[in-house]
Amino acid sequence: MPASPQKSIAFDVYGTLINTHGVVSKLEEIVGGIDGVSAQGFSNTWREKQLEYSFRRGLMQEYQNFAVCTAQALEYTCIFYGLNLPESDKQALLESYKTLPAFDDVNAGLTAMKDSGHKLYAFSNGSAEAVEMLLVTAGIRDFFDGVVSVDDLKTFKPNPSVYHHFMKQSESTTDNAWLVSSNPFDVIGAVNIGMSAAWVKRSQLAIFDPWGIDPTIVIQSLTELDDKV
Repeated sequence: MPASPQKSIAFDVYGTLINTHGVVSKLEEIVGGIDGVSAQGFSNTWREKQLEYSFRRGLMQEYQNFAVCTAQALEYTCIFYGLNLPESDKQALLESYKTLPAFDDVNAGLTAMKDSGHKLYAFSNGSAEAVEMLLVTAGIRDFFDGVVSVDDLKTFKPNPSVYHHFMKQSESTTDNAWLVSSNPFDVIGAVNIGMSAAWVKRSQLAIFDPWGIDPTIVIQSLTELDDKV
C-alpha cells in the first residue's frame, strides 16, 4: 500500500495524550479518607469545572490562562465537597497537574505516526510552557515538531480562531490538517472550520455531542490512527 501523503496532525493534550485523572492518586492521599468524598468524583468535578471556566472566559473575552482556570476550578470543587483543604494540599494538587502521565497507547500511536512521515504538533488550551513540561515529564516531547498554544491568541478552544491559528503555525490547510482529540467539543470545533478530526473514544461510555457535526473517524486507541488517517 502506498504511503499516505504527509499531514499536519494536531494532538490535543489534556485528556487525549495526557491523562488528567492521573491526579487521582494524589487525591487519594489528600481526600481519600474523608467521608462522602470520592477521589475519582473529585477529579471528575474538577475537570468539568476547569473546562467550563475556559469556555466562559472565552465567551466573556476575559482571558486568564489555563492554569488559572485549573486553580479556580479546584477552589470550586473544594467548596462543592465542603472541604477546607490547607493551602499546602491545594498546591500539591496543582503541582501534580503539571506532571500528569500519558495514556498507555500514546507512545505506540505517536511512533507509528512519526514513522509514517507526518508532522506532529501538541495543540492545547494550556500555555506552551505548561505543555512542554507535561510532554517532557511524560517522555513524549521528541515526537513533536512543535507546540501550538491558544495562549498566543488569549482565548480557548473551540473558538474558530484557534484552529486557524494552528494551520498558520503548522503551515497547513484544511486539506491536510487533522485534529486528534478525546474531547467532543474540540472535534466539533475543528470539523466546523473544515479540518478533519479523529475522536478518541477510549471508553464505550463516552458520548459524542449530537449536534449533527460528526468526527471524520472514531478510534478507540491512538494505535489505530496511522491506519485510518
